[in-house]
Amino acid sequence: MRLDKFLQVSRLVKRRTIANTLCSRGAVSVNGHVAKAGKMLTVGDIIRLPHSSGDEAASEREYEILELPSGNVSRARAATLYLLRSER
Repeated sequence: MRLDKFLQVSRLVKRRTIANTLCSRGAVSVNGHVAKAGKMLTVGDIIRLPHSSGDEAASEREYEILELPSGNVSRARAATLYLLRSER
């Protein structure tokens, strides 16, 4: 599955266009390397992306891919596709 699609399906980002923008800015990395939106993912890959919530400064979060679905998934199931490894 493509990186941008996974970010959208897993609801780590709200829309796929936002995922594409983050990737084109070089803000997303997979296994320690800056990744393009079309990067094909495998189970076990580590994704690092920026995170900001409201008034606090932007930080980074690191996720491990646990499952790659074949299509769209429910909101409840989306949280089971990855594991939050760290937050900086």
